[in-house]
Amino acid sequence: MIVNLDRKLKIPFYRQITNQLKRKILSGQLADGAILPSERGLAEQLGVHRNTVIRAYAGLKDLDLIDSRPGMGYVVTCPREDVPEPARPRPVNWEQMIKDEYLDMKEMYDDIFVRFSEGSGISLSAGVPPFVYPEEEIGDEIAAILKENETLPAYMSPYQGDPFLRKEILSYLRTKGIKAGPSQIQILSETNQALDFIITAMLNPGDCVIIEEPVSPDVYRVIQLAGCRFVTVPVDPDGMICTELEGLIQREKPRFIYVNSSYHDPTGAILSMERRQELLALSNKYRIPIVEEDAASELHYEDGAIPTLKSMDTCGNVIYIYSFSLTFIPGISLAIVVADEKLIHSLRYLVSIRIIGINWINQKLLAKYLQNGLYYERVEEIISHCRVNRDILCSELDVLSDIGLEYRKPRGGVYIWCRLPEGLSGQDVAAEASRNGVSIMPGEVFFPDRNDGSEYIRLNYSYESGEWLLEGAKRLVGIIRKMYRLCK
Repeated sequence: MIVNLDRKLKIPFYRQITNQLKRKILSGQLADGAILPSERGLAEQLGVHRNTVIRAYAGLKDLDLIDSRPGMGYVVTCPREDVPEPARPRPVNWEQMIKDEYLDMKEMYDDIFVRFSEGSGISLSAGVPPFVYPEEEIGDEIAAILKENETLPAYMSPYQGDPFLRKEILSYLRTKGIKAGPSQIQILSETNQALDFIITAMLNPGDCVIIEEPVSPDVYRVIQLAGCRFVTVPVDPDGMICTELEGLIQREKPRFIYVNSSYHDPTGAILSMERRQELLALSNKYRIPIVEEDAASELHYEDGAIPTLKSMDTCGNVIYIYSFSLTFIPGISLAIVVADEKLIHSLRYLVSIRIIGINWINQKLLAKYLQNGLYYERVEEIISHCRVNRDILCSELDVLSDIGLEYRKPRGGVYIWCRLPEGLSGQDVAAEASRNGVSIMPGEVFFPDRNDGSEYIRLNYSYESGEWLLEGAKRLVGIIRKMYRLCK
């Protein structure tokens, strides 16, 4: 069966596929009972995403031209007109019911995390803290919390977050040079939720945001799903390049600028002091908010603490997001937003209508650890663990310098951004690594339009023990060397 896609047409690929197959079925070229290629098979044949084929087949199902049958796949159901067809039940066509933007999202990034959550192989992909919090200690803290709060009518916290935690957060922020009042803090579950709520409160469909590139898929996907658009600015070792930023601001009229300021995901870059000052000057000049994401800033190995944009902000223009996802108990995720109290009021309202409350016990537990100082002790253990793991991974990567692998040794954070030897693809290396029990991230997923990054991979060294990290690194090095040899 031949389907030809014309990539110059403005007609979406799924509609081209639907129209061509429809003509073939109605003309008799594809007879009743003919079996169509699988979704994945046709997608590979045409060089499109699988969801494109799913949508094309969904259109044909709506026209009663094909049906999906267990064990057979998609089958043509267009009998001769002189043979009456008995009435049959018709299930809902879910592919057509779901919005395009939720059906057509790229899945590779999520698939890797699913495999990680299932405990499959050695993870050099997920940004997750190591287990340095003793189980007995956690149990004692939870028991104490429940005892202290047993007279409460319900285990609920206010929409803005638990007052005890917010009080401890104010003290914690002062260690970062950030001065804020109780009305300027919102507790949320994670960075993704924080960014989602900020976009919901501030943006309308079609509005523009300036973001970095490369950038975490979590950032550009939440912007896309809100019906907004983004303009990307390249990142180099000193962070977001600000040279052309003022022209972009004048032309695109963005609603805010997003920046991952310290130990950037995925490159590990640190936004230089000069560029921090440039960003703040532009924000103040054009009255544009800056959303600063800062989750990895605690994990510094050679440098001291880096001043946050928020600590340098004299106009209140910076919306600061900090997540405890890299420094607190694995699986317990909390984030804070520090911003103007008017925005915090809006975020609190969103909590009240979307989720009612943030996990009560998680908030109390983090507050306990901050209050008694154990959090700071455990962070030092995480820093020590990650510094050792970074050095292990870098030592293994160094043996590939003879074939052209390049990277910058990170001064903090949890990621290493590697440029592969010439001729190798990040997706191919990631696929081969997965077959060998090692998960890594191909660089292409960090470029929203998939038009760059194919020669990169992102590695994470935070989660595994030193022993397992070394094993995973050795496997990966062997894979890269073998693939390089084969491509020459």
